[in-house]
Amino acid sequence: MFIHADFSQPVIIKPEDYHWVKSPGGEVDRMMLDRIGDEKARATSLVKYAPESAFPEHQHPLGEEVLILSGIFTENAEDDYPAGWYLRNPHHSTHRVSSKAGCLIFVKLMQMTEHEIEPTRINTNDPANWKLTEHRMICPLFQSEHEQTYLEKLKPDQIFIEKSEQGIEFLIIKGQLFCGTEIYPAGSWVRLPINNSAAKFQAGPSGATLYVKTGHLQHAINVWVK
Repeated sequence: MFIHADFSQPVIIKPEDYHWVKSPGGEVDRMMLDRIGDEKARATSLVKYAPESAFPEHQHPLGEEVLILSGIFTENAEDDYPAGWYLRNPHHSTHRVSSKAGCLIFVKLMQMTEHEIEPTRINTNDPANWKLTEHRMICPLFQSEHEQTYLEKLKPDQIFIEKSEQGIEFLIIKGQLFCGTEIYPAGSWVRLPINNSAAKFQAGPSGATLYVKTGHLQHAINVWVK
């Protein structure tokens, strides 16, 4: 299966474009944003867990990255992560996941390296995890030679500018962005290709919160494009 698998092309998906599909076992609903492969795939998705749903124990070759957008996500029937938590489960990690009340997560599969061996858990609701850097309010999530991942809070009408020669990707978590006359509401996902990618958008009147990843698409091309 190939969904937006050409990393040389820009992709923009708004909530109005969503098409939810059941996982093969019916455990969850998935909106596939990009994908290379079938059930074992390099994938970026939104995933909905209905109340009292569960996904059996499974392993993550090349890791799993999760941002909880709403509800409560539970690992191994004991660790609860409400909206705002960011998780990285490294190469060959194993877990069981469930949600008693239901949840919505943003998840990336098989996008880490074999060298990442330590799990990451960050509560982005904690003000101590946010830093004001060059007039930008940033919550750092992960950084390596292959990627830089962070959340950013924009004030009303603030400009969001990001540049990277190796790709830019962002998800609007709250609020909305504008680019000219085009409006991008919460839930919009944008991926800009390598070679001097530049993003310039303006937050709406209520501001915006973004998940952002840069510098990662050249590595994806090296690994996945034959």
